[in-house]
This record gives sequence, C-alpha cells and structure tokens, in this order.
Amino acid sequence: MANSKFHHEEIYRGEDLVKKLGNFLVVVCGDGAIGSNLVDTLARQGFSDIRVIDMDRVDTHNINTQTFEEGDVGAMKVAVTQGKVYRTVGIEIDIVSKRLEAKNVKKFLKGADLVIDGFDNTESRRVVQDYCRKAGLPCLHAGLHTDYGEVVWDEVYMVPTESAEGDVCDYPLARNLAVIVASITAEETLDFCLSDKPRKQSWRFTLKDLHIGSYN
Repeated sequence: MANSKFHHEEIYRGEDLVKKLGNFLVVVCGDGAIGSNLVDTLARQGFSDIRVIDMDRVDTHNINTQTFEEGDVGAMKVAVTQGKVYRTVGIEIDIVSKRLEAKNVKKFLKGADLVIDGFDNTESRRVVQDYCRKAGLPCLHAGLHTDYGEVVWDEVYMVPTESAEGDVCDYPLARNLAVIVASITAEETLDFCLSDKPRKQSWRFTLKDLHIGSYN
C-alpha cells in the first residue's frame, strides 16, 4: 500500500522531482479565488515552503469560489488557510496578514524563489510588479473576470487599469474558472521549479467555450 502523501504526484513526475519542491520558496500574493485554491493545490503537490500575503477576512460570498467554509466567516483568510494546509498535509506555511505596500514589499517578498500575483486590484499588482522587476525576482501573474482567466509571466504582463465596474466582489464569476486558473498557475509553477529550462509560457482561458491558448 502506498504510504506517501504525494504518491500519485510522485508516480507522475518522479519521486526525486517532487522532493525538490521543498527547496523553493513560493510567495503567493492574495488569498482569494486564485490564491486559496492555488495554495491548497501547491501544498498537495509537495511544496512545503509557501508564504501567503492577504489582509482580508473571510466573507460569506467567498465560500462560492474560494476554499473557505461557513465556519470561517469573519476570520483572517491567511490564518484559515494556514490551518487548513496544516490539517491537510502537516506543513506550516508562512502567513502575512497585512496589506502589501511599497514600504513593506521588500520585507514580505524576501527570499522568494518565485512570486505569484493573485491580487484583485491594480494598486497591489503594480507594487508587486515594480518590486519584482527592480529586484530581478521571477513573477507570475494570475487573474480572472467573468468567464476569462489568464496566467502571465511578468516579462509580458501589463497591469490592468482600474475597473469602473464598482465593487470587485460583485462581478459575475464561476467557481470552475477560479479552480482552472489556479490549476494552470500551479502547473506553470511546477514547470518553473522542476525544469532545467522552464518554458515560462503565458496562457489565457475562456470558460464558456472551454478554450485554453497561448497569451501571446
């Protein structure tokens, strides 16, 4: 009987490769529809050095697209995610329950081997991009809206302009889109960490026609 938590992943990718994942610090910016699903996936695949940054508390509407439950409402997202990951795979991830800003970005991204931007606002995305470009940190941006999602390496990424649609929590969004985009982000992360020559491919996805294609 298989006794490894990552048994199927080890068969698919190779046991030695999965063990390598513990040597990479992945910093996930945002613990929402993309971030919470992404962290859950990365932890189940063998990543053990993960830092998650988010200042929000769990709200009822988060239950639909994120990994939170009714009993989590009102709690800090990162604290809930930390507890869930520990119960799931027995690792304690690092968490930061503060707003990421220009004055603290160096501290919060310190030591990162890869930064993943899953924020839902222009200001925070720009802070991440500006610092990663200045510091030479590899950065992958993931975003979604309505039935469209994208996973884009920073070299070709353009921070979107502010939305005029009002509350970011009120746009239409399907859970399946959030999970698929998080999965694509996880796969691109794995390729970056495990390949001698990472492909660093950027992707776009539309849910209604179930189409995934190259971003550029």
